[in-house]
Amino acid sequence: MKIQALLLVAIIASVIPIQAQHDKYLWLEEVDGKEALEFAKSHSEATFEKLSLEKDFHQIYNTTLEISNSEERITFPTIQGNYVYNFWKDKNNERGIWRRTLYLDYIKGNPNWETLIDIDEMSKKDKINWVYIGAIGLYPSYDRFLVRLSKGGGDAVIIKEFDVNKKEFIENGFLIDEAKSDASYVDQNTLIVSTDFGEGTLTTSGYPRDIKIWKRGTPLKDAQIIFKGESSDVRIRGFVLRDGQQVYTLINRALTFFTSHNLIWMDQKAIKLDIPDDAKLSGILNNQLIIQLKSDWTINSKTYQSGTLISINFSELLKGNKIIKTIIEPDQFSSIEEIVITKNKLLINLLTNVTSQLFIYSFSYEKWSSQKVDAPDYGTISIVTTNDLSDEYFFKFENFITPTTLYYANASSNNFKVYKSLPAYFDASNYEVNQYKAKSKDGTLIPYFMVSKKGMIYNGKNPTLVYAYGGFEISLTPFYSPTFGTSWLEKGGVLIIANIRGGGEYGPKWHQEGLKEKRQNTFDDLYAVSEDLISKKVTSSKHLGIMGGSNGGLLVAVAFTQRPDLYNAVVCQVPLLDMQRYNKLLAGASWMDEYGNPDVPEEWEYLKKYSPYHNLKEGSSYPEVFFFTSTRDDRVHPAHARKMVAKMKDMAFKTFYYEITEGGHAGSSTNEQSSTLKALTYSYLLMKLK
Repeated sequence: MKIQALLLVAIIASVIPIQAQHDKYLWLEEVDGKEALEFAKSHSEATFEKLSLEKDFHQIYNTTLEISNSEERITFPTIQGNYVYNFWKDKNNERGIWRRTLYLDYIKGNPNWETLIDIDEMSKKDKINWVYIGAIGLYPSYDRFLVRLSKGGGDAVIIKEFDVNKKEFIENGFLIDEAKSDASYVDQNTLIVSTDFGEGTLTTSGYPRDIKIWKRGTPLKDAQIIFKGESSDVRIRGFVLRDGQQVYTLINRALTFFTSHNLIWMDQKAIKLDIPDDAKLSGILNNQLIIQLKSDWTINSKTYQSGTLISINFSELLKGNKIIKTIIEPDQFSSIEEIVITKNKLLINLLTNVTSQLFIYSFSYEKWSSQKVDAPDYGTISIVTTNDLSDEYFFKFENFITPTTLYYANASSNNFKVYKSLPAYFDASNYEVNQYKAKSKDGTLIPYFMVSKKGMIYNGKNPTLVYAYGGFEISLTPFYSPTFGTSWLEKGGVLIIANIRGGGEYGPKWHQEGLKEKRQNTFDDLYAVSEDLISKKVTSSKHLGIMGGSNGGLLVAVAFTQRPDLYNAVVCQVPLLDMQRYNKLLAGASWMDEYGNPDVPEEWEYLKKYSPYHNLKEGSSYPEVFFFTSTRDDRVHPAHARKMVAKMKDMAFKTFYYEITEGGHAGSSTNEQSSTLKALTYSYLLMKLK
């Protein structure tokens, strides 16, 4: 190790717990350190050199890139006033263009797109790899937007004010320097802003802890502070909620990843709303504050069950009174996936046995009534965009073998029609989808989907890939993926989606069964699904692989360290792996409510039992794992993957490692980068499992 790296270790060691100081790979935590980048570069080149020689690599790459750049893709809308906005990438626009067309032209199917920002041109001019993150418009004119731009795809962004009519950034307009910021218009000349205001204004998770009201034409440093959080908070954000003509300025103080205080800024005071800290606030409609409960709540001698969606008379709540209405109470096999408000209606996307149903709710005469949208069954519905000025909205439907279809709908009439569908990128008539349940170690039944060729022979030799996540109450629902179809199914692969605990498929309790000291449940659930596939002779351990990213990367890494006998291929993407130091790295401290705090001895006791980085054992028969991360991932530190690979290499274990220099936590910034990664991934899986 070189002198610079040794100095870095000494510096880091002086500020970390004694038990971590023996870690000889700390030098890989220096994101842009010379030695760390050399490590990433040499290993990435070796991986590319080997996997790009696989017989399917170039075909997968070319097909994936062609699909990614296809003009047949759906142009998904974002409705803002009289226009539809869209961000678009293709072979001529590698980094993409932000564009718009008149709303009425879009509805008629004759959009006339005008480019607002050319990200490729901007990147070339500024000599920065800009990535477009999104834009927030000024209601109701939507003639100005706060555009969010990232250098290389990280979570930290620069926010610049843009005039869509003049198609230019506004000189001396609102500008917020690079940080993990949030900003929204209160009115044309006022923003509510949370950002890095200087020393002592960030939480230990690296997010803003203070929030300001900023007037146009004044320095941001002089803006009025309306709320100061604690350094131990996760982050502070500001929003504007609208209920007809009534406008409310909301402050959200995230105490942990799953709990927060919600405050209304009124009359120069921040008034805390008296609702449960773990409730999810979804908006206001007809003076009804919409919240979803994540735990039981007893009010006025009545208990509202965890998972229930309720509404509270908002004006009365501000006076200290709680007048509550139940909107929907899911059963044990259901959960609320989405809650979206149109001008007059409430849209609720309900999962039942991990497939979607869409409902329209209305509030009148002090009660809620509902209508079911007669959308397709046995798949996933997602609400794409709503219109602030009407009850029109767009939703999409997809499943594993049905191409994604975009629908134009009206919540007042409950009518909808097909707007556009993706072409069939692979012949779905050759495949079938089944849903099964596997019994986990504690007896819990774990649902999973299997996509396979019709007439498949159950001989234990089918190359099978299990994809899972199992965390943060995120549900894995059916999806249409041309890449899975062309790169895996058509090459004889079987696809499994495992709905393990820790996710949100069956509501808050399903998630809570995978939290902290209960984390082993999620791993046992994955093993149960894997063993069920083997017992059914769908596959065998020789032909079985697993894939997961972020929290899912942690999942699959635990799996190969705890059960190396089960898998012959592991794709571990942008993962958490060092569970002793994860809370010291980038946004890691924000996830302690999910995993636990390794600095608390009692919590480290259960974390150390599964932390992949700490459970590597020399002489084990691990599969040859494919690790992937991004240098510019400022959410999950690339050191997790770097250190794991370095340690495994020193233990004489073979690995594949690929680190892209941009892309952030998403893993890529361009279609070319994404296609390269997918070609590497599926070439690896086919090499190992066929």
